[in-house]
Amino acid sequence: MVLKEMDKDEQYKARLATMRDYTYQWQPENYDDPSKPILKITKSSMMSYLWCNKKYQFGYIQRLPQDQTEAMRKGTVLHNHRENFFNDFDIKKAQKMNNSEIIEYCNSLMPVDEYFDISMNVAAFEAQRFIEAQSEDKVDEYLPIVNEGLFDCEITIPAGPHKGGAWNNNEEFTLKRDYVIHLQGIIDRIFIENGKLIPFEYKTGTWKDSKKSDMRKEMAFYQLMIENAPDEVLAKHGLTRDMTVSHWGWYYPASNYVYAEKVVKSSRTSVMKTITKMLWDYENNQFAPSFFFKTCSQYCSYYGICDGAQLDSWL
Repeated sequence: MVLKEMDKDEQYKARLATMRDYTYQWQPENYDDPSKPILKITKSSMMSYLWCNKKYQFGYIQRLPQDQTEAMRKGTVLHNHRENFFNDFDIKKAQKMNNSEIIEYCNSLMPVDEYFDISMNVAAFEAQRFIEAQSEDKVDEYLPIVNEGLFDCEITIPAGPHKGGAWNNNEEFTLKRDYVIHLQGIIDRIFIENGKLIPFEYKTGTWKDSKKSDMRKEMAFYQLMIENAPDEVLAKHGLTRDMTVSHWGWYYPASNYVYAEKVVKSSRTSVMKTITKMLWDYENNQFAPSFFFKTCSQYCSYYGICDGAQLDSWL
């Protein structure tokens, strides 16, 4: 399907208008009523659910406020810095510079604030990436084809049967029916290399090898959105249906850690399993806590009201 350049925004909005409304406060019993919203899932809501089903219920369904931490503020600030970097980077200007000038140029695109040391790591990383792209005659692939791109799509989850997990002693479970759900999310960057798409995530925390599994799930969620996005959503971001995700990666500048790999199919399967389990929890109104004393008491805003934290067996 080929869309005219001048009509992309209009066709994008028109396509979204054909989708059902969506919400975290979903009620399965109202699914057959087209005037009622379907379930909305974002990468953040899914990862919150994976961390603790009960925390997801508190934050997304009951909409209870949570404390704004320094890590959250830091993430927002640095997120904006990186988005602006790619918006402001001038390829033609950089191509006229020698390596030292490219490094200085990348540094100049970063604001001076309390996170300047991390921003300088990003600048050094991007300068080196540009120098390598120029030496390999791949400057046209340096900038992301998508920079902070909002994606929407609908997917269908069948009734089952589905394989269970530790939460139900690995027994099969069945949803009451098929469900269409709405996936939404902002993908940090999508690069293109040899015609293939590479979603890429920039993080603000400190890298630990134990984070790899969760990072793969985040990237698999991005892949799922790209694969199922309507043509109008893809066209808005300069993508076409024949572009497929071959690799994904992430960068933790605070640790100077960068990683890229071929798509891991099992991670996509894991994401689909998680989404299916979320639907089952909604059907049964069952959101169990995952309690870890030190982690919960230090990092969860809902520690004081969580039934799981009050169980004698944890104390």
